[in-house]
Amino acid sequence: MRIVVAMSGGVDSSVAAALLAEQGHDVIGLSMQLYDQSEGQTPFGSCCSLDDLHDARRVAAAINIPHYILNFERRFNEEVVSNFVQEYTAGRTPLPCAHCNSDLKFATLLDRAQGLGADAVATGHYARVEDDPANGRRLLLRGVDTAKDQSYFLFSLTQGQLARAVFPVGDRPKAMVREYARRLRLPVADKPDSQEICFIPNHDYASFVEARAPDAPHDGVIVDEQGHVLGRHGGIHRFTVGQRKGLGLPSSAPLYVLSLSPADQQMVVGPKASLERTHLTASSVNWMAGEPDRPLRLAAQIRHRHAAAPAMVRSLGDARADVIFDTPQVAITPGQAVVFYTDDVVIGGGWIDSGA
Repeated sequence: MRIVVAMSGGVDSSVAAALLAEQGHDVIGLSMQLYDQSEGQTPFGSCCSLDDLHDARRVAAAINIPHYILNFERRFNEEVVSNFVQEYTAGRTPLPCAHCNSDLKFATLLDRAQGLGADAVATGHYARVEDDPANGRRLLLRGVDTAKDQSYFLFSLTQGQLARAVFPVGDRPKAMVREYARRLRLPVADKPDSQEICFIPNHDYASFVEARAPDAPHDGVIVDEQGHVLGRHGGIHRFTVGQRKGLGLPSSAPLYVLSLSPADQQMVVGPKASLERTHLTASSVNWMAGEPDRPLRLAAQIRHRHAAAPAMVRSLGDARADVIFDTPQVAITPGQAVVFYTDDVVIGGGWIDSGA
């Protein structure tokens, strides 16, 4: 097959391309330029930088495949960066990697792949895709390496996208991926994994939001659960539910952010026990195997590094869902994703609106 590979310049996507080429596929490497790379404007993030684009090109040359760089600056700003800023100023905590994967990478690269006569798009995600023998639908599964699994970020992929998605490294552990890269002497074999949000200079997201939203309020009150004023803060965009550090409040016991209110810029704080919730609602829910007509017993994951917990999940219609956990979960955070699993299979997921 002719397969387009999204090459970020990291070891995972590089090995994905190398594996497919070794298997005899007609591989084309595509890298996305996502933001202005000119001097003084390059973010000090850890993926998709100018160096990463250079690394992707070096790998493509090493495995003898064509490589092209696509300018996605405008779409990245409109679909990922703008959402990031809007979410923080609304008192929510965004998940830009999930938006980038579904709204930008797959949607756009599939269009480009079609123009190149390609049958599929491959990425270096630690996830798997299989056919459901019962109904012929495509199933998204966790990666074999549970420590690196990235299926959480892919919950919004459609059946059409899954039908053309390939994840070559999803069936192997990270150590094996690096060993393969070393065996092929790929220049990124020992390159560190990206960890931070790629477009945030110096990892200072609060300053980034303020620069993009200069009219966002920069002052508000901090109250306890009874409404007593404890102090003031510099804008709710500087905080997230569950945060402990940086509150600037004297207290004999640790205090955590319990909720954020954009309407009055009020931040409620309290003890860690008050972060526990058993219920949440989600919107923009994508059901990968079709919307269920009854409540389902599933495992619900509320953060990338969160252990999925048993819950009863019910569709509310209009791409909304209600989730009730068997046991309380800590820091259910509006703006993050909740993803539903049966064993390793992704059933669906959506964006957390509230927890109670």
